[in-house]
Amino acid sequence: MENKKLTRSSNRMIAGVCAGIAEYFGWDITLLRIVYVLVTFFTAFAGVIIYIILWIIMPGKRPSDGYEDRMNERIHNER
Repeated sequence: MENKKLTRSSNRMIAGVCAGIAEYFGWDITLLRIVYVLVTFFTAFAGVIIYIILWIIMPGKRPSDGYEDRMNERIHNER
């Protein structure tokens, strides 16, 4: 089982929230961004508030994320 974390992506337009969600669920980033814009427009811009909250809550992706797991797996496979 893959141990995934929901983080903001480095593939970002503003803060990487939409891209992070798309990467986590395996969705197309562009499609999610289009859906987000449409939902924001049709809900009187409530999506902007949700985006800002997610920007604050979601941790950013660090370059070291997953490094320890990959190294532990490599050591385990060498035995």
